[in-house]
Amino acid sequence: MSYTNGIGNLQQVLSSVTPATTQPASQATESVNASKQHKTATSPAEQADHTNLSSAGGMIAHALEGSDVRMEKVGALQQAIASGTYNVSSSDVAGKMIDSLLK
Repeated sequence: MSYTNGIGNLQQVLSSVTPATTQPASQATESVNASKQHKTATSPAEQADHTNLSSAGGMIAHALEGSDVRMEKVGALQQAIASGTYNVSSSDVAGKMIDSLLK
């Protein structure tokens, strides 16, 4: 049996996001010098700030915005379990166990 917490493919997204690799000091210095030369070549009127977010970053930001737990449903289930009125269909459980074994 598998359960999800509603975030969906967050684990797959996180595993597909790779951290930036470190550059040797000589390459880093060269890229800094090249960017300085590029900045001095353009006028301030031509420069503009912009941001690009990947779809993975957007999904992570959306997942971190709030909780996906429906507290009213959780509370109702907790009360039903505590009072002993929560019933689980044994045929549903058995069917799902068999389905999970066959996959």
